[in-house]
Amino acid sequence: MSINTAAAGRTTSLKAYPWLLVGLLWLCAFLNSADRSILVAVMPQIREEFHLSATGLALVTSVFFWVYAVAAFITSRLGDKIQRSQVILWGLVFWSIATGLVTFATGFAMLIGMRAFVAAGEATYYPSATALISDWHPSKTRSRALSLHQTGVFAGAGLGSLAAGFIADRFGWRAPFLIFAILGAGVALLLLRFLRDSPGRQAQRAQQPDAKPLRTVLAIKPALILCGVFFLANAASNGVTVWAPTFVHDMLGINLAASALWGSATINIAGFLSVPLGGLLADYLAARSKIGRFYTLAIGVGLAGVLLLPLLAAKSAGMVGLVLLASSAGKGLFDGCIYAAMHDVVPPQARATAVGLMTMCGFVGAGIAPLFVAQMGEVFGMAAAMTSAAGLYFLAVLLLLVSRGPTRRAILDHA
Repeated sequence: MSINTAAAGRTTSLKAYPWLLVGLLWLCAFLNSADRSILVAVMPQIREEFHLSATGLALVTSVFFWVYAVAAFITSRLGDKIQRSQVILWGLVFWSIATGLVTFATGFAMLIGMRAFVAAGEATYYPSATALISDWHPSKTRSRALSLHQTGVFAGAGLGSLAAGFIADRFGWRAPFLIFAILGAGVALLLLRFLRDSPGRQAQRAQQPDAKPLRTVLAIKPALILCGVFFLANAASNGVTVWAPTFVHDMLGINLAASALWGSATINIAGFLSVPLGGLLADYLAARSKIGRFYTLAIGVGLAGVLLLPLLAAKSAGMVGLVLLASSAGKGLFDGCIYAAMHDVVPPQARATAVGLMTMCGFVGAGIAPLFVAQMGEVFGMAAAMTSAAGLYFLAVLLLLVSRGPTRRAILDHA
């Protein structure tokens, strides 16, 4: 082979790699979400074995999200200092091992501790993964690339919870944790072979060895507003997502697989289908307005809030599933461009830190919401408690609309 032929092959490989990267990280996002969602599907069995109240059950989930929040902020800074590919790979190894160890939990405190380890490992993923995708994709394809990657979250949550419910009905709640840990080991071998950082990212690190990413992010007002918006949207979404399968299970007395189908798979099917539409809409609007991605965020959370309101009147599994499907489609539009929106207002050398800070805020909200819904549910009923999350969506819309001026200026500064 001639030198010119080899060079041409490397060029072709580099042209194809940005989309190969999305495929590789899609598998990681799938597992990241699936491992997290196992607990939601098997909560009724855990409640029975450990004799937990609704608040105690919610605490298991809430501690997970709070640990995730802190760990995401801490580990995100690694993604701006060392190779992002290495942070992703070893994070996957850590959280897969931790997921397998959950099978050894023999009490409430031990279960919380094991899940905290899973959270710490999973938190390494999103800040570095989204930044790595943006390293390889220019602005014109960034929303589409990130939104396609985001479909892995919904596929993992939907199929993961469905599979977990099916497996737990037959083998008990511990079995799905072990099975998904083994799957994680297989994906880690793929990453070891194919995952790599972008050449441009490596050159940038050499040129800016003393960059202070956290200080950069804290000085950008729209980035902080997005952190607040993510807090509200994640709190609203997770308050519904965590309790929906158990709500359907208790309301109709159906098994875990069926309750996961109506109360979890519906949410994730909607997200899987609408997230790419959010990416397409965001890229379309961004080509026509500097703040087009922020308009997409507002449209998404606005629809999520409006379409959640009929949950209060839902009296069957089918009606609950339809409401969750519709509301989650709106949330999917939001999820399809939230990371690209943050990358619009933050320079490349601080993107992992920015996503880490935003993730911390979002997962603090995600941890508070299940406890809030549990407490409200004991007083007003679970349907009313979950429906109240619509108010958080509407507040997020307001924040996005009143921040249009500073957002436009920040995007122009970092164009």
